This record gives sequence, structure tokens and C-alpha cells, in this order.
Amino acid sequence: MAKGRKLDDRVFLNVPYDSKFEKLLLALIAGTTAFGLVPRATLEIATSSRRLDRIVELISSCRYSIHDLSRVELDQGAPRTPRFNMPFELGLTVATRTVKGKKDHQWFVCESKNFRLMKSLSDLNGTDPFIHDGNVGGIFRELCNMFRRLSGPQPTVQQMWKVYRELRRSLPSVLTEAGSESMFTARVFKDLCVMANASANMRVH
Repeated sequence: MAKGRKLDDRVFLNVPYDSKFEKLLLALIAGTTAFGLVPRATLEIATSSRRLDRIVELISSCRYSIHDLSRVELDQGAPRTPRFNMPFELGLTVATRTVKGKKDHQWFVCESKNFRLMKSLSDLNGTDPFIHDGNVGGIFRELCNMFRRLSGPQPTVQQMWKVYRELRRSLPSVLTEAGSESMFTARVFKDLCVMANASANMRVH
């Protein structure tokens, strides 16, 4: 965490970890950092017998969380199954807020299609999801809606695009330096967050 950051600046990103979501995760890193927030994710947690406990601890350490529930289709690998991690971690967040008394934790739900959440997770009826249309510009638009009352930086969509484009250009070298073919690793995630913070400091903060 950067010097001078507070726990209240942390935002937990609950998203699908697959190649189809790469651009949107980069957009979330770029956009939340432009708002002066510190992205966190389960990518940072090593696999262990205490993984579930550590996920709850990570969520509890964050002031905000963004939960993307747009990946509801079956995957291509056999046996074909839906993805349950995102709704499960949303459930952990809601439970943490209730049971642990984290009443100040604010959580947001994202989808790519209107009205689908009413069918896929009807328990959330009455909660308005942020519809990002499955594209980068939609992510930036909805971040502006989520954090419109946030005290601190209020970046424009154009400023977020600038941070995003820099991350996108730098991604190949970040992967090479980390010895990884995937951006969904702890080292790559950390490096991208550091780069996004530096870029945002020049363009927004």
C-alpha cells in the first residue's frame, strides 16, 4: 500500500479471472486508482488451508467492494459449469457487513446486461446493479456513478482512459518481467496497481 494511504481507500475487486475479462480488470484497476483508491483482490492470497478466512479478512480490510456478476454462462471445459466464485464472495461481503458489524462497508454490483440480475440472483431484487455493457468505457461510466460522492479525486472518463491506455501498453513488459503468461497472478496484479497509481498521480491527483 502506498505511503499515506488509509484503510478507507481500499476497494476489493471481485471479478472473473479469465482472458475475456482482462480489459475490464485493467479498466477497474485504472479507474479505481484514478479515484484515489487502492485495488485489492483474491489474486494476492496464496492457496492455503486458510484461504477462506483470508478472503474474509481481505474483504473486511476494505472500505468498498465491487462485485461483477456478469459471467453467468457455462464455461467451455468439461464438465461445463457456471462460475460461482463471484456471487459467493458477494455473499461473504454481505455477511461480513452484517455479522462483523462492518456497516460502513459499501458494496456495488456490476452486470453487463440489464434485468439479467433479477433472474440470476433474485435475492438482490431491490438492489440496482451498475450496467457496464461489457466494455471499458462502460466500466469508467459506472465508476463515476458509484463514487460520485467520494471525497477526493473525481477523475473524468477521459483521464481514466489515459491511465488505462498506459497500463494496456505496459502489460506485455509487466508479464515478461513477472515471468507470467497471465495477468491473473499476484505479482502482475501488484505491478499493474503500482503503475496505475503512478500514472494517476500524474494525470489526476
